[in-house]
Parts: sequence; C-alpha cells; structure tokens
Amino acid sequence: MAVGLDDVVAAETVLSHVDGQAGRLVLRGFDLEALAGRRSYEEVLALLWDGFAPAGDVAGGLGRARAAAFAILAPKLPALDGLGPVEAVRAGLALLADRVEVPHHLLATAATAVVAAAASRRGAGKTPVAPDPSLGHAADFLRMLRGEPATAAHVRALDTYLVTIADHGLNASTFAARVIASTRAGLLSAVVGGICALKGPLHGGAPGPVLDMLDAIGGPERIEPWLIAALDHGDRLMGFGHRVYRVRDPRADVLKRVVMDLRGESNRIRFAEAVEAAAIRLLAQRKQGRGLDTNVEFYTALLLEALALPRDLFTAVFAVGRVGGWAAHVLEQEQSRRIIRPQSAYVGPLPQRAA
Repeated sequence: MAVGLDDVVAAETVLSHVDGQAGRLVLRGFDLEALAGRRSYEEVLALLWDGFAPAGDVAGGLGRARAAAFAILAPKLPALDGLGPVEAVRAGLALLADRVEVPHHLLATAATAVVAAAASRRGAGKTPVAPDPSLGHAADFLRMLRGEPATAAHVRALDTYLVTIADHGLNASTFAARVIASTRAGLLSAVVGGICALKGPLHGGAPGPVLDMLDAIGGPERIEPWLIAALDHGDRLMGFGHRVYRVRDPRADVLKRVVMDLRGESNRIRFAEAVEAAAIRLLAQRKQGRGLDTNVEFYTALLLEALALPRDLFTAVFAVGRVGGWAAHVLEQEQSRRIIRPQSAYVGPLPQRAA
C-alpha cells in the first residue's frame, strides 16, 4: 500500500507535469523557464484555461472580476476582522454565491487577491483599496496592498512569482480541489477546499519559517555554527529538500534570478546566498545521497520579504498565484462524469461472530 498515495496515479491531466528526477516542471507543453519572466500571469492563466473555459481577454476579464469581487465583498469585510490572512481569504471566498454572473474561474482568482490585500490592510488599521481593472494582476495586487503604485521591478518580481507557483501537479491543495470538483459542488467550493489544504504548514506554510531561520542565524559569522548545531540536533533546515524533487527545484532557480534583480535594495539577499551555500555543503556531507537542494520556499521567502510583504501574508500570496491552477484543475475535472472515490484498507478489529 502506498502511504500518502505516493506514486499512485489519481488523474490524467494536460495541465502540468512534475519530473522530480530531472528537476523539471512542464506547464501545458512549456518548461517553466520558458514562461516565468517571459509571459505574464494572465497569459499563463490563458494557457492553463485554454479549452476548459471560453476564450477571451483574460487580463481584461480578470480586471473586471477584481472590481466585481470588491463590490460584492467590501461591505462584508468587517466580518473578517480578527482572522489571519489565509482564514480571511477562505471566509471571503465562502461568502461568494454560486449564482453570481461573473465566470467563476475569473471570480475565484480575482477574489483571492482582493481579499488578501484588503484583509492585510484592515489588519494594519488601514482602509481597503478598490481595484484598478486597467492594471495587471500583480501590479494591482501590490497597489491594493500598499495603497500606491509599485515599481516596475517589484511588479515584474511578483508577476514572475505568480507564474512560477501557478500550478504544480497533483499537490495536496490541487488534489483536494479536484476531489470536491468531482462531486459537482462547483468551482468556488472546490477553490475554498484548496485554500483549506494550503493552510496546512506541511503544504503552504514554509516561506515564513525560512525567514525565522535567517533571523535566528543573525549574521554571517554565525552561519556555519548555527547550521551545524541545527543538524546535530536533528532539526530540518527550512527551504531545503522537497517531497518530489530529487535534484534542485526548478522554481528555486527561476525565483533566484528574480531575487538577484532586487539586490541593492534594503534586503538581506547576499546574506541568504551565504546561508544557502553553507547549507547545501553541509547537507551534502551529512545526508549523502538524499539530494537535499534548495526548494521554492527559500527564494519565495527572500522575494516576498524584498517586496516588503508582511510575513503572515505569505501563504495567502501563495494562494493568489495557485488559485489559477486550482481553477484549471477544477474545470478539467468537471469534464469527467465520475466522482473521485478511492478505496481504503480496513485494519481495525472485526466483530466477533456468535458461536
């Protein structure tokens, strides 16, 4: 029996392929490196949704959907006060009715960004900012979050991040969304299920702890002693190793290039590079044959910190990007007429038969 469904094929998809042995991520026939930094998030969504949703102007439709989501949800935002950003996104999407006129794949994607930005601002005692439908998704998210336009470099960095995390095979949140979609519950319900799965610290919660590790190390002179002590204690080094990839996570390479472009601002990128080099060397010595290389969370943490995003918002920003992939998987799953219903192996006691 495959514990955790390891190596069990649970769906056929045209959306993405994760090759953990080769360190390769394919999105609808394109290597990630051919898309990230070269095509916008909206263009990648158009690629993922192609054939599953009506063709059209995704950028324009997404902008209009942000405006529609804000109009629906703005009066209800006070009810989300006191929730963490991911909890607020989960609750905000749950407030959307299945009967709204906006196409659900656009509405779910738009509402995730709108609620994440609005909830973060309200948590800081600020007034939510209405969307600007004329802007790209990354630019408008940063504007809604900051209350002012972002620089071109910051928009480019966030847009590349959203592309990089848009889809990644049958991970826990995507599988949860597909299971819900198979019941015909609808796209919005399936996306809420995806958010619930992403909230778990084993799935979407790793970037924050990467920064906690950097905080704990403190300075360059403490890098090696701190890492050695952590490994001696049996602690996991956050941002290294992946459940699927046995070589370097290709998303880490994409995001590292983006982070390099942000050097020179008030960030600790050079310090993190030194931590990465020391960690890889020590892991190669201590964990021979394990292939514990840098994963996407390491450079996600640096990128989002360099963009001055609050640390408690990181997982919600992950959802802002991944929701487009969830929507694609839901649309694909809805083409099937079968509910996802695996079997389980009962290992409990059996009732005693009367003699």
